[in-house]
Amino acid sequence: MDGFSKPFTERWVTLGRITGVHGVRGWVRVQSFTRPTENIFSYGPWLIRGVELPRLDYRASGRGFVVQLKGIEDREIAEELVGEEIQIERSSLPEPEDGEYYWADLLGMQVVTINETVLGHIDRLLETGAQDVMVVKAGSRERMLPFVQGPIVKKVDIPARRIEVDWELEEEE
Repeated sequence: MDGFSKPFTERWVTLGRITGVHGVRGWVRVQSFTRPTENIFSYGPWLIRGVELPRLDYRASGRGFVVQLKGIEDREIAEELVGEEIQIERSSLPEPEDGEYYWADLLGMQVVTINETVLGHIDRLLETGAQDVMVVKAGSRERMLPFVQGPIVKKVDIPARRIEVDWELEEEE
């Protein structure tokens, strides 16, 4: 993999990440990738490293949440989970409406211009408030393109793993 995010998978969807530990009783800090962020608790069961770890309790804390997972009862065990993704079975999610996409489906997709110039692959997406932004990576070069359907994003082809955009390349390219 040339440095892009995890590959597209039909079976699993990543909803968040364990970012740290909280206290000495095995609670973990969780960053949610859902909108709104508390929606991460609407889905389950959570899979961490492919193993189902039920939630016993959770609460908001700072910009994220702290969560108690079944079987994780001390800080040392919790520390082993830091950096791990929180995933669910894709079948647990509702199908997106027409013109709506799960970010997980867009990661790694090839981005090409309407003139068939390959810009790279989606490395990550950013939420800016005004619109979502695709970070398109080709080698060490990154471009930031607004994910605005119509004027910029012309076609999203999930099965082909390809997005067509109306984007002018800079002169130095």
